[in-house]
Amino acid sequence: MCLAVPAIVKEIKGDRAIVELEGVTIEISIIFTPEVKVGDYVIVHAGYSISTMEEKEAEETIELLRELT
Repeated sequence: MCLAVPAIVKEIKGDRAIVELEGVTIEISIIFTPEVKVGDYVIVHAGYSISTMEEKEAEETIELLRELT
């Protein structure tokens, strides 16, 4: 089973972005969400941002994920 998680965009480089979740940074593709800006939250799945997310909803989701660990 795969899980999509929210992450905050820290840097954008063309159609790639550096995102961070809980101190972990990764580079992802933003070809499906070209409208994203630094500071936006995106849903990341398999190395791609598949949608954007409101900050409040992202923070609530991150908190729920913390409770699972």
